[in-house]
Amino acid sequence: MKKILYKILLTVNVFFAITLLISYLAVHISPENFVLPAFFGLAYPYLLLVNIVFIVVWAVLLKYEALISVFVIALGFTHLSNYIKIGKPSGNKEGTFKVLSYNLRLFNYFEKKGVNSENKVLSFLNGQQPDILCLQEFFVFGNPVQKDQAVKTALGTGYYSHMKVYGSGKNRYNGIATYSKYPIVRKGEIIHPGSSSLSIFTDIVIEKDTFRIFNNHLQPFRLKGLERSFLEEMTTNGDNETLDEIKSLSVSLKKGFVLRAIQARAVKAQINLSPYPVIVAGDLNDTPVSYSYRKIRKGLNDSFVNSGYGAGFTYKGNYPSNRIDYILYDNALESSYFEILKVKFSDHYPVVAYFRKTD
Repeated sequence: MKKILYKILLTVNVFFAITLLISYLAVHISPENFVLPAFFGLAYPYLLLVNIVFIVVWAVLLKYEALISVFVIALGFTHLSNYIKIGKPSGNKEGTFKVLSYNLRLFNYFEKKGVNSENKVLSFLNGQQPDILCLQEFFVFGNPVQKDQAVKTALGTGYYSHMKVYGSGKNRYNGIATYSKYPIVRKGEIIHPGSSSLSIFTDIVIEKDTFRIFNNHLQPFRLKGLERSFLEEMTTNGDNETLDEIKSLSVSLKKGFVLRAIQARAVKAQINLSPYPVIVAGDLNDTPVSYSYRKIRKGLNDSFVNSGYGAGFTYKGNYPSNRIDYILYDNALESSYFEILKVKFSDHYPVVAYFRKTD
């Protein structure tokens, strides 16, 4: 009996070790060519957790088999450091400017009838007083120009703005917006064909230096209805219907992976064309163990990795928690402090980074 249990435990451990190894391939292989690693990359933190459990189990049993998962985790240590940072940074904010990025979830207008978070969110942002504010899933009911002015008034202290929205119904608009306490000298956008996703870039002048701010909301996963529960997709119906739901879920996930890969290349092409130092913020809807993240981050720094601490999870909604919101930057800047603000106005947490120029 012990031998049978041992073989079962070892087999399951090897299986999860292999899936963790496959997840590492997600950053190298475009989902357009082979999508399987992308699925495992999405599940990376949970595959990691299972392997850690096996290490503990084998260690308690005093078995060398613990080295299986130890070795596999060590091979992907860089990915681990993109999720978890040990040791709180000094947090020296002197001489810095503050960048805040936040997916608003359309101010929750469609979550509960008659209930939204707009006033609470704007009050919260007014209290934060970021120098640069990047908002995604920005919802407008009515005139976008008037809404833009109302938001600037609510934020206070004279913000400049760059908003891009598209119509989503009668007098309804969804979009993305960047607000800056520094003058804006140029505005541009990146078109993502076949998608409602948006990316904009905004040139701002801080003292005598110009920076280009990229604000992004890449392709989300479109699962039957707005933010339908991940578990509901697989458990609410009978066996045949559940299988159909799983197939539908897989198709939706695959489409999301492929579109984000295309969009990431488009964003990266514009980053490479920038004549100024860049900050790349927003909801990429992909994890650090993904092709999209690696494509956009190449040559840039991750503010969480360099100046954050703890677990980097930024999404906590109906789907499994993960890290999908970022503030990236190039070497002309130094990130002195990064923080995830645990407020519950959206299914995303705001992320904040403090920067100073390296010159």
